[in-house]
This record gives sequence, C-alpha cells and structure tokens, in this order.
Amino acid sequence: MNILMHCIYFPPEVGGLESHVFNLCRGLVARGHRVDVVTSRSRPNLPREQLMGDIHVRRTWLPARNPGGWFLHSMCSTPRTTRASAEVDVVHAQAIASIPPAWIAGRLRARPLITTLHTSHFLRLAGKTHWRPGLRTLLRASDHTFATSVEIADVADGLLPGLSTEPVTNGVDTSVFRRCEPSLPPVSGPLLVVPRRLFPKNGVRFFVQAMPEIAAAVPGVEAILVGDGPDRGELESLSAQLGLAERIRFLGARPNAEMPGILSSAAVAVVPSLMEATSIAALEAMACELPVAASRVGGLPEIVDESVGTLFEPGNPADLARRLVALLRRPNLREAGRRARERVATRWSNDRLVERHLEVYEALGTGKRAPHA
Repeated sequence: MNILMHCIYFPPEVGGLESHVFNLCRGLVARGHRVDVVTSRSRPNLPREQLMGDIHVRRTWLPARNPGGWFLHSMCSTPRTTRASAEVDVVHAQAIASIPPAWIAGRLRARPLITTLHTSHFLRLAGKTHWRPGLRTLLRASDHTFATSVEIADVADGLLPGLSTEPVTNGVDTSVFRRCEPSLPPVSGPLLVVPRRLFPKNGVRFFVQAMPEIAAAVPGVEAILVGDGPDRGELESLSAQLGLAERIRFLGARPNAEMPGILSSAAVAVVPSLMEATSIAALEAMACELPVAASRVGGLPEIVDESVGTLFEPGNPADLARRLVALLRRPNLREAGRRARERVATRWSNDRLVERHLEVYEALGTGKRAPHA
C-alpha cells in the first residue's frame, strides 16, 4: 500500500506523538509499504525534503509553536499534501490540526481518511464550548477515528455521538526499548528517572516538591530529569531552594537512541503528568523493565497498576512521595519491572500497532468498513 501521513511534528522533534508516528511509519515500511509524511519545518536547519530510512518526509512552513502557528501550518501545507497524495491508497491525519489538509487531499483523490486523536491538546479544546462545533465538523470528515487513550475516545464520542472512536494504545519498539547496559554511573541509592518534557502539564514541579520527603525516607536516592522545556529554569531554582541540587540532575532532551541506556540505569520511572493520553514514555520505561509510578490521570491507569508500579493523585506531592517510597521498599521491585516488560510486549508492541493499522487501511482502501478490533 501507499500511505500518506500528515502530522505537525516529526523527528528529530521529541515527544509522544512524534514517537508514535515515527514508529508506525517504520513498522509499515518494514512490511514493504510506501509511507510519505508531510510535516512542519520545525527547525530552520531541517531540509525541506529528505528520506529518513525509507520514509519520504516533506517539510513545510511553521510560523510558531502555538495554536495559531499550527493552524497556519495546516492551511499552508494543503497544496503539498495534495500533491503528495497523487498515488496513495489512504490518507492519515495524525491529530486534529492535520485533518483539514488530509481531508482535502483525500477528497480530491477519492481516498479514505483516517484520523488519530493525540494528546491533551484535543481534550483542552473539547472542553471549550466555542471549539466544539468546529471539532464536530473535523471529526465527521474521517472514515475511521483512532484515539491514543480511552479518555480521548470517550470525549470524541461525546462530541459526536455515533462516531465510535477506537482506542489504540501507543506502540513501543520492544527490540530497541529493552533492558541493556546502563549508560549512567551508579549512585549510592536507587535512581529515579523522570522522562518528561518540562512543561506545566507534565507535573514535574510536583515531583520536585515530593523529593525532600522521598529523600528523608530512602537513603541515597537520586533523580534524573530527562527532557527540556520552558519550566527548566524555574524547576532548577526550586530544586536548589529545597536543598536538592546534589540529588536531582537535569539531563535535558536526549535522543531516543540514548533512552534505553538511561532507563536501564534507573530503579523506577516517574510520570507525574496532570494531563496525559497513553504515555509512550511510560511504556518505553516499562519495556526496559522499569516499574512506573504515575499519576492517576488520562490513559495512565490503562497501562499502570500495582502489579507493575503504582498510581498517585495528580498534583499531590505528598501522595506521590508516599506511594513512591512504598514502591521502592517492595522486595519484589525487579519482578514488577519484568512484569511491566512482559505486559508491553504482549499488549503494546509496535508490531501490534502496525497490524491493526494495516487491517483498517486495507479494508477502507477497498471500500469496506474497518473490521472490529
């Protein structure tokens, strides 16, 4: 099959959406399908056109990283999306802002449109009354709709009754994300890893606020924060004010290739989000045999429970500290990590994600309804 994807961001950008789309594209190409991607030229040094492996990537103008910029990118990428759709079998919009150019291209070529709803941005828009009519119009355009968590699927179906959105958890390349040689030097106590970009919605502030209580209860505990963002300066200052400068290290953003070694250096991964779909960072940590402590929000309870980690109340440093300390004291912590890996391999591998997408693509491409999952 020939498949055209449209998404606002694509690697080398780092994030859950970017990883989801890139891994899906790689899996499709590995099975002999052609994949073209129209995305944004999100960094000035990126080429306008390139092959990433066998994925043909076309990049178009992005004026700003905000809703206005995404809207303009969506509109201005329409001509290139239409040209790229000349010989495709299906068009796939990755996130709500990608629907307009993908829908126009699909209708001009009489090709089916698939949409995947990602991230908390959709949830925020759906919560605003003045956005709902426009969102309903966009949702009606798709021939099949995926969502990366049950919560997002339920919100979409509430906006447009009868839509029947299909939840599909993010996939992980379990051949890449697996326990390996640690890349960080050992510390005297357990090492916690927080693989989160430093934005308010990711709740990292509450983890930093919980660290004094964790440190008082767990000798030698240290933490690494892997990710960057506008909150970094504030979080570094907060860490210093709380006397944690020697216990919390800010590693900044790291490429995916480095993450298995970083994750394998830690004892537990912490995902303290305030809003979340199904966190690919949590799944990647689990694939590396790490128990995960996560906030009880969004799609996180769909993948984390007490057998593979623990859940705590979002935005509550005291509950985070209490439950994380209890997790660290479990005598079977490594066994929880092994169960986490097994769960990801069984339910949420990238192979499973690719197979389901191909079932939908092939049915719609031949004029049939998508089969039930």
